Amino acid sequence: MLEFAPDVRTASCYWGGELGARLGAGGLSVPHTGGRSRGGPDGAIGAEAIGTADGTELWADLYRDPLAELAAAAGSGAGSASGPGGSAELPLGAALPAERPRALLCALDGHVGDIARGAGLPAPYLAAAVTELAASAVLSGAGAAVPDEEELARLLARALVAVALAALLDADAPVVPDGAARDAAVAALAARMGARPEGSERGLGAALARPVLRIASHQVVRRRRALTEAAHPAAADVMLYLAHGEPLRRRLREAVEELEPPVVVIGHSLGGIIALDALIASPSPRVALLVTVGSQAPFLYESGALPGLVHPEPLPEHLPDWLNVYDRRDLLGYVGAPLFPGRVTDVEVDNRQPFPAAHSAYWTNPAVYRAIAARLP
Repeated sequence: MLEFAPDVRTASCYWGGELGARLGAGGLSVPHTGGRSRGGPDGAIGAEAIGTADGTELWADLYRDPLAELAAAAGSGAGSASGPGGSAELPLGAALPAERPRALLCALDGHVGDIARGAGLPAPYLAAAVTELAASAVLSGAGAAVPDEEELARLLARALVAVALAALLDADAPVVPDGAARDAAVAALAARMGARPEGSERGLGAALARPVLRIASHQVVRRRRALTEAAHPAAADVMLYLAHGEPLRRRLREAVEELEPPVVVIGHSLGGIIALDALIASPSPRVALLVTVGSQAPFLYESGALPGLVHPEPLPEHLPDWLNVYDRRDLLGYVGAPLFPGRVTDVEVDNRQPFPAAHSAYWTNPAVYRAIAARLP
């Protein structure tokens, strides 16, 4: 944030260590659905809108199975001059085909930490990915099937980043690198293993181009309103807040009182729910701007589940300006402007990650900080 607003002083408000609905407006809190959608009939978003040009849908495949691309290459033998197990003569001193991937991985020794830090990826996760991949049985087949050294390096680089990010998601990390940071890590790893610089997505998914998976993913986004109505957010923290939210609202109000005005309150996910609810319940002249990021607050209001304001009640006049940031691939991020015309500014960003990574990738996306900086008092 300091890069975009160097004079701003930040302060945290950490609370996690202690402390039958319907969509009343017909789904207006769900991005790009209903009559206000920018998409097609019934709020459908075409493939050209959510797209696969940046590889997002294919990265979703890799997060589900980080070694799928290598395994598919090994199984097909595509690109091999003599086929798997072929007898093409090797240059003097060259590694055997089955050992080529591990030889490339050895080039990363001593450089993993720098590459991870440069791309904003936690170094221990990337180091663990190198160890895991080096021990994988799929490498032998991939080495024999992909004779081009640079293409093999790129395959390995994508697998390493997929293993690391899949582990981050499994650990429920609060921050996950966005697509730009992910691609930077892929490019740096591939370059260290000898690949010339180029777009990290080139060739991605040649073996993973599974239309059924991509169509299914698009259908999830297109049917988001129905899915949202059928499966409301049920995370334990949200449920706890809805049942016993006053201690959390009080903690936030106390934190605000300790700061010099003007104060900007920024809340991600449940934090946005708490921030909105606290400011609705108690006016705070110190707060000049509310920022919610990837938040379910508009959805809870429309569902009649927001404790401080029940649909269709309007926002109180004392609520400060409200900036709401969301990513359409983040299925836990909702929009507020259709519910509160003139009171909320929705800003869409693209974290270039599939869900659920999209929900945790806001804080490595410069567009988020630019949007906030532009509204600072």
